[in-house]
Amino acid sequence: MQTRCAWVGTDPLMVDYHDHEWGVPVHEDRKMFEFLILEGMQAGLSWMTILRKRENYRFAFDQFDPLTIAQYDPNKIEELLTNPGIVRNRRKVEAAVQNARAFLEIIKEFGSFDAYIWQFVGGKPKVNTWRTIQEIPAQTEESLAMSKDLLRRGFKFVGPTICYAHMQAVGMVNDHTMDCFRYLECQV
Repeated sequence: MQTRCAWVGTDPLMVDYHDHEWGVPVHEDRKMFEFLILEGMQAGLSWMTILRKRENYRFAFDQFDPLTIAQYDPNKIEELLTNPGIVRNRRKVEAAVQNARAFLEIIKEFGSFDAYIWQFVGGKPKVNTWRTIQEIPAQTEESLAMSKDLLRRGFKFVGPTICYAHMQAVGMVNDHTMDCFRYLECQV
C-alpha cells in the first residue's frame, strides 16, 4: 500500500485527484482558470464538495472557457443559480464571471495567464519539505502577493488562503508530505 498525504483519506475520487492531479505543474491557461474558479467556489466548503460537483461545473460553466463566461449576462447568472449540480451562491457565480473578464485582461497584458501566475514562484515549482500536514501553512508570502495582485486586477474570491490552495493544486508548490509517494514524482 502506498503512503499518501494524510488529508487524502480513502474516498476513491479524492485518491484519484491526489494521485493524478494535485501538485502536478499546470501551464495550460484554461486548466489554470478552472482551478482558480473551483478554489473560489470552495470558500467555506470542503474540497470534496467541489470535487464531487466538478463535472457539473464543467458543464454549467461551458468547460471553463473564459471567453464564453466573460459574456454571461444576468439571465445566464439566474439560470446558473437554479442549477442543483453546483453550489448556488450568487456572489461566487458572479465572481466567476468577473474573474473570467479579469483573466482575459491578464492574457492581453502578459500573453498568457501562465506567464503571469508562475512569476509568483519564480517560474518553477517551489519544493517544500513538510513531514506532516500540520506543518503546511494556509498561506505564504507568495500567496499573499498573488492575492493582492489578483484583487488589484479585479478578481474576487482570491484571498491568500484560496491562492495558496490554488498554488498547491496546480503544482506551483509541491506540498506533498515527504513520506507521500507523489512527493518525488511531482518534482519536475
